[in-house]
Amino acid sequence: MNEKPYFCHQLSDVQSESIGAGTRIWQFVVVLAGARIGRNCNINAHCFVENDVVVGDNVTVKCGNYLWDGVHLEDNVFVGPNATFTNDKHPRSQVYPESFPKTLVKRGASIGAGAVILPGITVGVGAMVGAGAVVTRDVPDHALVVGSPARVVRTLEEPGRDAPAP
Repeated sequence: MNEKPYFCHQLSDVQSESIGAGTRIWQFVVVLAGARIGRNCNINAHCFVENDVVVGDNVTVKCGNYLWDGVHLEDNVFVGPNATFTNDKHPRSQVYPESFPKTLVKRGASIGAGAVILPGITVGVGAMVGAGAVVTRDVPDHALVVGSPARVVRTLEEPGRDAPAP
């Protein structure tokens, strides 16, 4: 039998051969041939994954996300619904850079719903980006950032988890 080691909904278009065991790809998702997706990931409906994208193991990408060339998500990352990653610092119609800046979301970080991540940003280990935040600079490890532009409001008590508010 030619069973794939991952689940792919019949209404998705998955061209990549590099998808780990136990991953689930839901309806209306497009994954281009050069993309790499790790094990035990959950790519929800209405997502797009471009060629130069790396998704680690145990990553959740909620509905309505577009992972453009240069976006790399390490293991155990959470991306909330409709977060926006950008990859061109000076976009113009039909004018493309030679290469796209790398955007890195490190291990255990979470991106809130509707957050905007500008190109070339690094979100640190276990950091949390609040819903609707506009991230214009790197986020330190274990920091909680909110607002527009995003600012550090506190350090998370337990790496990768938010502590109760004081």
